[in-house]
Amino acid sequence: MNVEFINPFLTSLLNVMSTMAKVTLIPQKPSLKKSDVAKGDVSGLIGMISDQAKGSLSISFDTGLALATMKGMVGEAPDTINEEITDLIGEITNMVTGGAKRMLSEKGFDFNMATPMVVSGKSHTIHHKAKGPVVIIPLSCEHGKAYIEFSFDD
Repeated sequence: MNVEFINPFLTSLLNVMSTMAKVTLIPQKPSLKKSDVAKGDVSGLIGMISDQAKGSLSISFDTGLALATMKGMVGEAPDTINEEITDLIGEITNMVTGGAKRMLSEKGFDFNMATPMVVSGKSHTIHHKAKGPVVIIPLSCEHGKAYIEFSFDD
């Protein structure tokens, strides 16, 4: 998997979370993910395609972090994951991919992005459309964890 694809998404996620939600995420060690079960409680998933590659990205949030993100962005949050939270996670996924798309474009990679899909619930699954391995990077903060996953065709 091309690291040139991963770093813009990670950088964009860190930027969106710090500027929009006032949350500082600390990236942990990346690894290969072996199952389709999400690590977080609510996930945004988006497909990407370019002349050079086809893949998908997901961003999953623990409940506590998802609620803290909404509180940081709008000043209040519900007590549980609801439609407002899933809409927010979809919007964050859009913002992250938009920021990464700009960075990738500067390197000559012009990705088209699909509309994000959001899935929530304990042990929900994420099905990446690409045929390559799934790389997952956990990120931590005082409110919980987020997980960013990437998969691109080999």
